[in-house]
Amino acid sequence: MAEEALRMSHIVKVYPNGVMANKDVTLSVERGEIHALSGENGAGKSTLMKILFGEEQPTSGEIYVNGKQVHMTSPQMAIKLGIGMVHQHFMLVPSLTVAENIILGMEPKKGIMTDLNFARKQVEEMGKKYNLFVEPDKRVEDLTVGQKQKVEILKALFRGAKILILDEPTAVLTPQETQELFDELLHLKDNGYTIIFISHKLQEIKQICSRITIIRRGETMGVHDVSQVSEQDISRLMVGRDVVLNVEKKEAHPGAPLVKIRDLVVINENGKRAVGHVSFTLRKGEILGIAGVEGNGQNELVSALTGMGSYSGGTIEVNGQDIKGFSVEKIRKLKLAHIPADRMTMGMAPRLSITENMIADKLGWKRFFKHGIRNPKAVKEYGDEMVKEYLIFCKSQEVSINSLSGGNIQKAVLARELSGSPEIIVADQPTRGVDVGATEFIRQRLVQMRDEGKGVIVISSDLNEVLGLSDSLIVMYEGKIAAYIKDVSKMTEEQLGVYMLGIHLQSEEEIKEARHEQ
Repeated sequence: MAEEALRMSHIVKVYPNGVMANKDVTLSVERGEIHALSGENGAGKSTLMKILFGEEQPTSGEIYVNGKQVHMTSPQMAIKLGIGMVHQHFMLVPSLTVAENIILGMEPKKGIMTDLNFARKQVEEMGKKYNLFVEPDKRVEDLTVGQKQKVEILKALFRGAKILILDEPTAVLTPQETQELFDELLHLKDNGYTIIFISHKLQEIKQICSRITIIRRGETMGVHDVSQVSEQDISRLMVGRDVVLNVEKKEAHPGAPLVKIRDLVVINENGKRAVGHVSFTLRKGEILGIAGVEGNGQNELVSALTGMGSYSGGTIEVNGQDIKGFSVEKIRKLKLAHIPADRMTMGMAPRLSITENMIADKLGWKRFFKHGIRNPKAVKEYGDEMVKEYLIFCKSQEVSINSLSGGNIQKAVLARELSGSPEIIVADQPTRGVDVGATEFIRQRLVQMRDEGKGVIVISSDLNEVLGLSDSLIVMYEGKIAAYIKDVSKMTEEQLGVYMLGIHLQSEEEIKEARHEQ
């Protein structure tokens, strides 16, 4: 019988405001296993891991590490017990080198001085041993996303971690980086490390994990051998119903132009050309996908279109108006909605309530005023409607939005952006880090907007998503359009990957078709 590395027994967590995050959760992980932890957004996964890592204290329940009961009082204690956590949002100092980040707070000394040469050597040896090598003297700000993740894992290993918690580790990785990470994790597993793999991506769970613990509404729904359950079985256990993983949609019939981008040039903050002479048209009744390995100009393109950033050359027309020099507010008045990639920093005001966040762009609506004075009853009614319509799981729509799970925050952002009757929707990584139920809901809403004659731009690093949602597709490589796919239904992930990596590039004539000029 396999030896147990970790057991969390009958964990209950009730917050002072009465919210019960964990009702009764039991998690058992065997030594040398990659164990999946999955569930809906708000199911209690993050709280459970915070308890394990000493960031939160349980109301009741027991924790055993290597067979011994422990009372986890702080992250420092968790680290001492050999538990390391790699957060979804990296905890690195961009201006420091790889080696400096890894040894931070645990600097090896030579007399009273930090022995950087020894540190560098240790980092190098560890990287080579576990197939996680990153140049020790490179600054973190110059690394790719995949390399930054390696640094985070090395940081945990350097502190003596034998049990690794990985929170949505592939959320921002390309397919190639994901495969590389999986090879690294399997190597760690072979070396006796134990890994808790938190993910909503069922394909990945099936690929790399041996067992899965599923949590729903704060309770354990069971532990399953991954080889014995299908993706559909897992999603049913997660959300309590059958989930449509591939959105059904009718054939598109694109109409008049809504957005015209011609010869767009964007210079980034480092003075480098991030977007180089990009031209395309978004039409009514169409979902136009933008695919590409992150860092190939997609972010700068979205910033220019939404008014979040400037551009140095070319033109952008939104609903027939040249938006050069327009503010974000002025562009939004042209009926453009924006679901940002980073909902936590750009999508919401964390201390305001769910309702206040959802009406932030509607403060002038007549519905919310009675005799020229704001009507709290009307505002509350609207909040209740949106929470119900967009399936936002919360105790009350008056709670602060940052008390929600990531997926429920995303649905609140969606509610705000889609309820204002936009004609153009820019959806940047719309389902990143959200569960299968929320993913299904968001994708269906975007297709519904298209069917109502709106124009939708979807930027996604999830190839399954961008192929499943898009009618036509632009692939970006090194700030330029590498390919324009007129009919996405004939495209495979492998073919798309070839364009994304710049192995194949279309001719100028083929790319010109994205303009839709007669």
